[in-house]
Amino acid sequence: MKPNFLLFSFFALTLACSPSTKNETKIAFGSCAWNDGELPVFNLIVEHKPDYFIFLGDNIYGDTKDPDVLKMKYQKLADKASYQNLKKNVPIMATWDDHDFGWNDSGKEYELKEVSKEIFLDFFDEPTQSERRNHTGIYTSYEKQIGDKTLQIILLDVRTFRDRLKPYQAYKKDDSRYFYHLDYEPQTSADSTLLGKEQWIWLEQQLQQPADIRLIGSGTQFGVEFNGYEAWANFPHEQKRIVDLINKTKANGVVFLTGDVHYAELSKYNDAPYPLYDFTASGLSATWHFATPNVNRIEGPIMDNHFGLITISWEKDPKIRFETFDINDNQRIEYSIRLSDISFKTPH
Repeated sequence: MKPNFLLFSFFALTLACSPSTKNETKIAFGSCAWNDGELPVFNLIVEHKPDYFIFLGDNIYGDTKDPDVLKMKYQKLADKASYQNLKKNVPIMATWDDHDFGWNDSGKEYELKEVSKEIFLDFFDEPTQSERRNHTGIYTSYEKQIGDKTLQIILLDVRTFRDRLKPYQAYKKDDSRYFYHLDYEPQTSADSTLLGKEQWIWLEQQLQQPADIRLIGSGTQFGVEFNGYEAWANFPHEQKRIVDLINKTKANGVVFLTGDVHYAELSKYNDAPYPLYDFTASGLSATWHFATPNVNRIEGPIMDNHFGLITISWEKDPKIRFETFDINDNQRIEYSIRLSDISFKTPH
């Protein structure tokens, strides 16, 4: 599929440059879309009229080392009427997770990552001159000006640079909450990485940019406790590094948008200069049968197919509303905070 330069150029120009006079911005997002079925959730998203939609990974289930099979599965998504409806009506941004990266739970060792990258960028209409095509990985960012306020959207790549996960041995073996088989345990090596040196340098530059609210998209969950599966908790030193970086750059208004787990939840990570909310929407069409333990969970879990919606009301102290809508358009989560709740406190 060839990039649609006119569509992307208009979107990029509108997103990066043109100030909006709207007093409300709506960002829908989700992850984990099986290739089978018609994905009617996309039609529901369009009905809510968001300003943008963010794919957070597992946008297809490639799970192949054959590039032609990966392309075929993207084409199956492109051919769905519901996806065509979404693409026609809502500007799309995207990052990936393991299944569209190419292989379950894979990281930098995956030998076809550069091929997967080109297929991904072609599908999502990335221009050939884009910086995203010129650096390793697919991380990127966008800015939207709304009056005198700035919204920054940062999409991380948690696959291309990630070191191998540490297989589970005996961590938390006496904790009865973990009644299921655990795959991994936290890395103890401080030189193991999730984002990689190049992306960390870029992320620091991004957090130094002026912005009021910063949405950070990650294919895997940031603010949950260890659960034996994939999460930032498997790289606790990298998790702490983001907290330290927020503190160093004095970046206000950080909210994480995450996917991967096939259910929805809102987590509140308190070991930071201000609470870091992690809003997970994972189940555009995929479902799972249980949610893992998470002491940081304050809403959910929602096990039905769904999408997430962030609505920002641009008041003097902007209001951020988190909502989850299931496939029947039932609101299952509603939770609101103010920008002042996720900002460094100024001394009196």
